[in-house]
Amino acid sequence: MSRPTLYVAVTNHGFGHATRAAAVAAAVKAQWPEVDLVMATTAPQWLLDEYLPIEYEYRPVAFDIGIIQPDSLRMDLAATLAKLRDIQAHQPETVAAEAAYLKQREVDLVLADIPPLATAIAHAADIPCWMMSNFGWDFIYRDLGPEFTAIADWIGDCFGQCDHLFRLPFHEPMAAFPTVEDVGLTGGTPRYEPDDLKTQWQLQTPQSRTVLLTFGGLSLQSIPYHHLAQFPDWQFLTFDRDAPELPNLFKVPRQGFRPVDVMPLCSRVVSKPGFSTFSEACRLNLPIITITRNDFAEGPVLVNGMQDHSWHRVLTPEEFFNGEWEFLRQPLHPPRRTQAIAKHGNEQIATAIVNYLASVT
Repeated sequence: MSRPTLYVAVTNHGFGHATRAAAVAAAVKAQWPEVDLVMATTAPQWLLDEYLPIEYEYRPVAFDIGIIQPDSLRMDLAATLAKLRDIQAHQPETVAAEAAYLKQREVDLVLADIPPLATAIAHAADIPCWMMSNFGWDFIYRDLGPEFTAIADWIGDCFGQCDHLFRLPFHEPMAAFPTVEDVGLTGGTPRYEPDDLKTQWQLQTPQSRTVLLTFGGLSLQSIPYHHLAQFPDWQFLTFDRDAPELPNLFKVPRQGFRPVDVMPLCSRVVSKPGFSTFSEACRLNLPIITITRNDFAEGPVLVNGMQDHSWHRVLTPEEFFNGEWEFLRQPLHPPRRTQAIAKHGNEQIATAIVNYLASVT
């Protein structure tokens, strides 16, 4: 009998989709080590390795584009639309080629986060397609203007073929999906003791004045690092390799460390709106300071959901880029809801996958 095989297709946009999908894949392997994993994504393999320190097959293929961005806050809509139309025009060839691979590889289930063509690829191979996300790309594109309407309709039709959606917190309605199951927060778990990291990196500042600055895989065009000079007795952590050399800014080594690993050292995280950062911070009860982003439909949804469940401050871009960063000294706002948010999304999704694979293999 062949080994159960799970194929995880990850949207070609940023790092957050890859890290949360990898966290769920790791939970699947933890529950059933015999499952073979195929990670189908153009996200860098080193990133997957940080969340999946186990054997898996890396398949560097892309079935969507997300939004083409020069950095974490700017979008190239003309290039995005052109690429989407190209993907749509080549759908038959893409679906046929990848469905042939699924059959050859004897894949039992596709889990997608959240390339629309995954449904057609899975069904062409006669297997189900499950999805996980807090938004659909039809929701994002429909907000970008009438020139994206036809693309959004096409993508909504693709999502309408999804066999089961695991809807993550901080979500839009996701009305295109016929079968929806709400689940808890996903993400990684810290792998190190905070005191061990502080000793290793010779960090002396207390947690109350230690801040993580993280803006995703694309970073920002121009983080105003010069404001850090106003906080000489604070410690700032960053994964930005291009950040300047400052006495109170520590560049965390990329290999072997993830943002979630250093969150326990910090009293707050300063971030752009991003599901994976928000989710991992909320799983650790770490307060969030974020920038509003109203040109990307997911942004207000994320920020609104985060305010319900996390201590927080919400900044305008003007406050972040041109202010004096007094927000670091100002009090945080409490969560708007008193009921705790569920934090076991990895396990919920993994259990459903393992139960299904056990029933068909």
